[in-house]
Amino acid sequence: QALEFLLSTCKVLVIGAGGLGCELLKNLALSGFRQIHVIDMDTIDVSNLNRQFLFRPKDVGRPKAEVAAEFLNSRVPNCAVVPYFKKIQDMDESFYRQFHIIVCGLDSIIARRWINGMLMSFLHYEDGVLDPSSIIPLIDGGTEGFKGNVRVIIPGMTACVECTLELYPPQVNFPMCTIASMPRLPEHCIEYARILQWPKEQPFGEGVALDGDDPEHIQWIYQKSLERAAQFNIKGVTYRLTQGVVKRIIPAVASTNAVIAAVCATEVFKLATSAYIPLNNYLVFNDVDGLYTYTFEAERKENCPACSQLPQNIEISPSAKLQEILDYLTNNASLQMKSPAITATMYGRNKTLYLQTVASIEERTRPNLSKTLK
Repeated sequence: QALEFLLSTCKVLVIGAGGLGCELLKNLALSGFRQIHVIDMDTIDVSNLNRQFLFRPKDVGRPKAEVAAEFLNSRVPNCAVVPYFKKIQDMDESFYRQFHIIVCGLDSIIARRWINGMLMSFLHYEDGVLDPSSIIPLIDGGTEGFKGNVRVIIPGMTACVECTLELYPPQVNFPMCTIASMPRLPEHCIEYARILQWPKEQPFGEGVALDGDDPEHIQWIYQKSLERAAQFNIKGVTYRLTQGVVKRIIPAVASTNAVIAAVCATEVFKLATSAYIPLNNYLVFNDVDGLYTYTFEAERKENCPACSQLPQNIEISPSAKLQEILDYLTNNASLQMKSPAITATMYGRNKTLYLQTVASIEERTRPNLSKTLK
């Protein structure tokens, strides 16, 4: 039964088709999974070819997800990889609900928090008891040079991404005085263009944020960085370095990707077949000096904004409109709710002010968005 489920029924979503994603896709396909979907918004660059082995020189410029799917479908019998050349935010909740397991090979904490919030929003409680059928396990892998980690997240039962944000490495920031007055490194010139020149000049229109995945945006930062570097006689500014600084990319090591992807694929297999108990729940890998690995149980936070059932107090002005509250719940960095519903308790009864997951109720409650709380 377990084998039949794996071969014909189990639908797995792989998020990311880069260095880690290529290894994941290969491992899952060769492990017997047939219904594999992959989503990635990036295209293939020549610098990817040394470690992202599903791609060839002729593929440069094409979407990673599409090329990876074509490669695996042509090499692995009966494998049906379905690609999506999109951002994960472009897909709605009905897309994510179709999968039995989701596995991530991301290089972005923001993206991790987004998919974590999406899966937490699926959880259904009946009289305070979690409905197991609403759970979609998330397996998250990450690499940083010669270091890596794997975690298994069972939404509503184990620690989620929001519970353990402190475990992610802090971003490297340079002193503003150095960037503005005394640049010494090519990175200082790139940060000057990113932090100071972009907001000042607004090259792509007022209010347009810098998008690290937009080649035109990166090209603009690159040119400004070259000009800045020339003023201070600094060498070493390249387009690839500009991408790395803007997107906070850490150089990848193929062997680390292979190890972490192997652990992720093993955890997917264990969850899909119940062959063995899954990882509980965090594995750390380090081969900087020798080989070191250990596992520990990351603990849930009682007041986690994503997975906790405890109420949280939010202060909002009585003159605020319901739309402003909705925007706050959706966009606030510590909340990032997906399709939040807003209800009010009046005279001891709950009244739905806005609900967007049911079309008929959304249409009926939409006029409330323009009303104030007062």
